[in-house]
Amino acid sequence: MEANEVQALVATAFPDGEVRVDLDGGHYTVTVVSAAFEGVRPVARQQRVYAPLAPVIAQGTIHAVNIKALTPSERDAG
Repeated sequence: MEANEVQALVATAFPDGEVRVDLDGGHYTVTVVSAAFEGVRPVARQQRVYAPLAPVIAQGTIHAVNIKALTPSERDAG
């Protein structure tokens, strides 16, 4: 699966967020910056990003995913 396809899947869950997907071999790094993460615990953030990818992960299309889920202020601070 191409990085832009993964990006499109995740972007549906975060229409007002910034979504970037980097692909290195078969390993995907998904970075989402969204105000929707304000006040949300890190595990819950990752679950929200993981949710739209769950079907393709279950099919075995994707198997290695690293998720970075940040608020805009966290992105700007880091």
